[in-house]
Amino acid sequence: MLILAIETSCDETSAAVVKDGVEVLSNPIATQTEFHQKYGGIVPEIAARKHVELISPIIQEALDKANITFKDIDAVAVTYGPGLIGSLIVGVCAAKAIAWTQKIPLIGVNHLEGHIYANLLISNFQFPISNLFPFLCLLVSGGHTMIVHVKGHGNYETLGRTRDDAAGEAFDKVARVLGLGYPGGPLIDKLAKEGNPNSIPFKHPMIEGEYAYDFSFSGIKTAVVNHVKSLQSTVNSVQKKNIAASFQKVVVETLVEKLIKAAKDKNVQTVSIAGGVSANSELREYAQKRADEEKLKAMIPPFEYCTDNAAMIGGAAYYKFKRKDFSPLSLKPLASLRL
Repeated sequence: MLILAIETSCDETSAAVVKDGVEVLSNPIATQTEFHQKYGGIVPEIAARKHVELISPIIQEALDKANITFKDIDAVAVTYGPGLIGSLIVGVCAAKAIAWTQKIPLIGVNHLEGHIYANLLISNFQFPISNLFPFLCLLVSGGHTMIVHVKGHGNYETLGRTRDDAAGEAFDKVARVLGLGYPGGPLIDKLAKEGNPNSIPFKHPMIEGEYAYDFSFSGIKTAVVNHVKSLQSTVNSVQKKNIAASFQKVVVETLVEKLIKAAKDKNVQTVSIAGGVSANSELREYAQKRADEEKLKAMIPPFEYCTDNAAMIGGAAYYKFKRKDFSPLSLKPLASLRL
C-alpha cells in the first residue's frame, strides 16, 4: 500500500511516499529557517506564504524520488493540526485536491500522533509491530512536551504535559539570552559539548505528587536569565559553554527521569522519544543509558524523523487506513488539537 503524505504544520514543507506504513520511499523536506532567523523565531505569515510556493514542487519531488505517479497512490494523508493555521491550510487544501481528483481516501493525521509513529520507521522489525504495545513516548518539541501511554494503534493516554514552556521553547529562549541565534536547540546542543555541565547548579524543575509526570520549564529559563544578569558583564565564550551545558543537563535529566518513572509506575517495558528535541544528542544518549540501566527497551528514531517530516504522517496514516478511519473532504485544519 502506497500513501502520499503531506506535512505543513509549522515551517517545514514536506511530502513523502510511505509503503505499508514502515518503508519510506521518499521524504523531501524544504526548510524555511533562513527566512525566520533574523526575527529570532517563526513568523506565521512568512511560513504560510513559503508553503504556498513550495508545496507543489515538494509533492512532485516525493513522487519522482519514489518513481511513481499519482495513479499509483492508494491514499493521501495530511497533518490537519495542531500547528500554525495558515501553514496547515496549505497542506490540507493540497491533500483535498489530490484526494478529489484521484478519487482516493483522504486521511487527516494529528501532528502529535505522527511524531509517535516516527518510532516505527526505525527499521523493519523482526516481530509483529503489535508486539510493541504498550509503550511510553516522551514527545518533546518547540510547542509540546508530554508523556504519552501508547496502548495500541490510535489508543493514547496522556500521562503528563508541560504547564508552561515546552522544552524546545526553553531551548530557543535560552539561546536567545546567550546570543546564539535561531533555532536554539541545535546551537545549545553543539555548544554544550564544550562546556562543564556541573559548573552551574541549576535546579531540576521536578513536580511531585498527583502531577508527577507534568513538566515546567519556565523556572529553569528564568534561572538562566538571572544567572546571566548576575555576571554583570558581557558573557564570554567559556561562560556561554558552561551555561549551555548546565542548562541542557538539567532539562535532559528532567525529561528522561520522568519518562523512566512513568514506565516503572505503569509497568511498561518499552520507552521512546519523539519530536524535534529528540534530535538532541545528550537526550538520545541519556535516554538510552537510563533505559539500559532499568532493563527497558528504548526506541529512538533516526535524526531525519525527529523534526517535522511527512514520512511520520504517512506511517501513522497507514494504520488509520487499515481501520478505514478516513476523513471527509470537508476536513478543517485545527490550530489546537489534542492527541
